[in-house]
Amino acid sequence: MSDFPVQAEDPRRNNVVQDFAASELFDRTFQEGMDLVEETAAYLDGAGRQESKQLHRKAALAYASESMRLTTRLMQLASWLLVQRAVREGQMAATEACQDRYRLSEDLFRPPAAELADQMPAGLLKLLERACRLYERVLHLDRRMYLDPSADADSHPVLLQMDRLQAAFGGQR
Repeated sequence: MSDFPVQAEDPRRNNVVQDFAASELFDRTFQEGMDLVEETAAYLDGAGRQESKQLHRKAALAYASESMRLTTRLMQLASWLLVQRAVREGQMAATEACQDRYRLSEDLFRPPAAELADQMPAGLLKLLERACRLYERVLHLDRRMYLDPSADADSHPVLLQMDRLQAAFGGQR
C-alpha cells in the first residue's frame, strides 16, 4: 500500500489516532460515509437498476464496472471508519489500527472514460463524485495519521502542536 513505515510505536501518534476517533470531525465523517453507503445501495437497487437497463451495451458494461468500483470504494471507506470507531470504543488499540491491512488504497481512482461518462446516468455520476471527494478526504486523514513519511515526533505538525499544548499546560493531557 505504501512505501512509508507505519509509526505506531510513538505514543503521541497513538494519541493522534485516539483523539481523531473521539472528535466531532470523525462523527461527521462517519455519518457522511454511512449515509453515502446507504444512499448508494438504495440507488443501485432501485433507480440505478432501471436506468442501467436503458443503456446501450458498451455504456451498460461501463455502468456495471463503475458501480462495482463505487461499491468497493465505499466498502473500503466504511471499513476504515469502523476501525476508527473500534479505536474510539476501546475495542481496538490504536497501534493495531496502524497496520497496513487497515489502510486505504489509492488505486481506486480512475474517472470513467469521458465518452462513457456522457452516457452514464446522472444519479451514478453524482454518487461517484461524492464518493470520490469523501474518499479523498479520508485518504488524506489516513495518510496524515498513519503513513506520513515526515510523521516523526520532530516534524509531524499535529504531534508538534500536541507538544506545544502539553508544554503550555504543564504536560497534562
